[in-house]
Amino acid sequence: MKYRITHTTYYHYSQVVGLCQNEARLLVRDFWRQQCLSSYFEIHPLPFDMRERIDYFGNRVAYFSIQQPHTHLEVTAINEVTINRPTVQWLTASQFSWEQVVQQFLAMPAVGGYPTSSDLAHNPQIEIKTSTEEFMAARYFLLDSPMITTSASLAEYALASFTPNRPILEAVQDLMTRIFTEFTYAPSSTTIATPLSDVLLYRRGVCQDFAHLAIGCLRSFGLAARYVSGYVETQPPTGQARLVGADASHAWFAVYVPLLGWIDFDPTNNKIPSDQHITLAWGRDYTDVTPLKGIALGGGRHSLTVAVDVLRLV
Repeated sequence: MKYRITHTTYYHYSQVVGLCQNEARLLVRDFWRQQCLSSYFEIHPLPFDMRERIDYFGNRVAYFSIQQPHTHLEVTAINEVTINRPTVQWLTASQFSWEQVVQQFLAMPAVGGYPTSSDLAHNPQIEIKTSTEEFMAARYFLLDSPMITTSASLAEYALASFTPNRPILEAVQDLMTRIFTEFTYAPSSTTIATPLSDVLLYRRGVCQDFAHLAIGCLRSFGLAARYVSGYVETQPPTGQARLVGADASHAWFAVYVPLLGWIDFDPTNNKIPSDQHITLAWGRDYTDVTPLKGIALGGGRHSLTVAVDVLRLV
């Protein structure tokens, strides 16, 4: 599947801004499930300086500065990307229990590579082994992060999904479905600063909250989970025209499974992402993948408008 994503952020300031410096994670990344065909920015006023780097998690980060006086800032990122539909049926691809995965994280990383498919066929309870590099990278996502702190209450909520000896992907899917069923999507109910304890208490939030909640639950059980930012293709109601710019940024989570790697889950829509989810970046939580942030000298008060358009290309 091929898409063009146009993401426009517009700031209007009540007073003149003399200088601003910004960091954007709005360029899609390449990995096995997607390939970036092209990506570029349109920025007004024109930047004085602009450069791109790769951050700790492998995300593409664009830095730019504007050194001329201005009362508005418009940043448009345009990406064209191809999404590959997975051929593996994830829920039946691994029969390792969640306890086996937790024990592997608790033990020292094994050296010697993965067991073969023949090994697994003869003994589905075989000890899980991973490459040291991949395993150590995944262990980083066991830790608390700025917006996600493990807790007894998160573990208690997830307990119904993580029954003894349950296959890990089956348990994670059940957790995803429970969040989708038991929580209400309410855009005005939370902000970026809303703590997870409030989301769990009031059972309301948005995609960012639901991703954080699931990650907190998984880490509370000793499983590695990361936050994923991106977009999802939406379809207009039957009989209505597609509205350009009416889409939005999206967020979901991924869990690390030995032999398979990182598997994505979308609790907002209760589905495993396939060829309608476009990935921008991933990290420990939202703070690692903020789409656009920076500092401005002057400006007074400001208003913010964001428009996203996800267009499927023929």
